[in-house]
Amino acid sequence: MNRKDFVKTMAILPIGAAAYKLNALHNATQNFEATEKMPVLFLGHGNPMNAIENNTFTHGFENIGKSIPKPKAILCISAHWETRGTFVTAMEKPKTIHDFGGFPQALFDVQYPAPGSPDLANETQKIIQSTQVGLDHDWGLDHGCWTVVKFLYPNADIPVIQLSIDYTQPPAYHYALAKELAALRRKGVLIIGSGNSVHNLRMAAWDKMTTPGYGYDWAITANEKMKKMITEKDHQSLIHFNKQGREFQLAIPTPEHYLPLLYTLALQEKNEQTTFYNDELIAGSLNMLSVKID
Repeated sequence: MNRKDFVKTMAILPIGAAAYKLNALHNATQNFEATEKMPVLFLGHGNPMNAIENNTFTHGFENIGKSIPKPKAILCISAHWETRGTFVTAMEKPKTIHDFGGFPQALFDVQYPAPGSPDLANETQKIIQSTQVGLDHDWGLDHGCWTVVKFLYPNADIPVIQLSIDYTQPPAYHYALAKELAALRRKGVLIIGSGNSVHNLRMAAWDKMTTPGYGYDWAITANEKMKKMITEKDHQSLIHFNKQGREFQLAIPTPEHYLPLLYTLALQEKNEQTTFYNDELIAGSLNMLSVKID
């Protein structure tokens, strides 16, 4: 709702209703007062089975959680919530979504009962000016979100919301949209992009899943080039990944797992540096690379 429409709405509301709405908006603002700047994360979520395993990658997620201040809330951009248009989850109690198949029942039994945050959803809707943001009450937390966040905050005591990826828009659009979220970093909100920088399931060597660091030559090359671009803050080359040659084309056959990385990088400020975690290829064509910016 823009300012003009808000004023009109307030004018026609009964005095009691108008006062209630103003009080609700005041409370939402109070909940997200200024704090020290939070870092930004990109987490390579990989195989959903990581959620019930104890391995190098889960240890990496745990270490990231220990290395940063505890946030007031989390906003996650997951590769697994693509929509036409942009939406943000706005329910009090988001469900744990098991959006996968063919895995053991133990994985489907996992619940991550973190609360939602309608206040943060409203705040996010308000600060994004380039497009209309819808408030969603149906989605929840998909596996791109909960399978990694559970290792950062295993007590599920921090509110989590998700921001969807508009699949109709190009990479530059997502990078620009992410910049509008910058103010949330100074309101105690941890922004997480969750995907995979190298993600080509069709070419995966499933028989090599347990071979540490196994990667095709093109995947290794793409990973090294990406890390160099990230370190040098060459975001334009990363935005225009489709112009970076055959290795990038194979690494990013579809953009949904890559775009969360752009959301993270867009929030990097001038003097901030990057730290890499979980930098390991698996099954030839998947990379677990995770990035912290602070």
